[in-house]
Amino acid sequence: MPPRELPQQTGARRIDRPVPLRERVYQAMQELIISRQLAPGQHLVESELAEMLGVSRQPIREALQLLNTAGWVDLQPGYGAFVHAPAPEEVDQLLAVRAVLESESARLASTLVGTEGVDRLRKLCTEGEAALDADNTEGMVSANAELHRTVTELSGNQVLMDFVAQIDSRVQWYFTPIAHVRGQESWREHAELVDAIERGDTEEAGRIMREHTERTRKAYQKQVEDGAEGTEHAEPQPQVRSRRRRTARSQ
Repeated sequence: MPPRELPQQTGARRIDRPVPLRERVYQAMQELIISRQLAPGQHLVESELAEMLGVSRQPIREALQLLNTAGWVDLQPGYGAFVHAPAPEEVDQLLAVRAVLESESARLASTLVGTEGVDRLRKLCTEGEAALDADNTEGMVSANAELHRTVTELSGNQVLMDFVAQIDSRVQWYFTPIAHVRGQESWREHAELVDAIERGDTEEAGRIMREHTERTRKAYQKQVEDGAEGTEHAEPQPQVRSRRRRTARSQ
């Protein structure tokens, strides 16, 4: 007997499901990690996270498993969960890949961009400089990320957009502790990049982006070598305290 076909109306009966709580907790914790409010190496206590986020311990536990799979959290048997502390070579490799992807994005964007795209980029430069003047780390990181995303979007290359999207959150995480270190120089480089894109100078746009991302990579390396990673202009820590490891077994 041939299989029965589903009625035409079946698609209309699908029920929209809300985002599971564990995924919302995952997103909230990821944002806290990216902003360094949960610092690399920090012990994550389920009960304290649950109290801070206003949820039970179960979605916290589930979110920690997801964060572990994604590489944001390390689960250590017998000790508990800790924010992942990236090794220098891990950061170096990702930022090196970013330089290749984004220099090509800039090169392509310069061949396609119109007045509207250039205006968007200039607006983001203005927002980033204003955040720098206001000593607003979160605003600088956000404007920086949005500008780089916009350049890739203006490239018109969907494959590039997909690849850059995969590393976008990591780049924000690594950029946060050096946002002030790069400071005005970074936004001057952004302005030069936008000028090259507006002129349609493909080689210059690619070069500026490549050198810009390379300077960010070197700034992060120096921060780590100096032992000051995450300390300069650090954001205040939330009410999530680190306990001694011996208490982790009670979670």
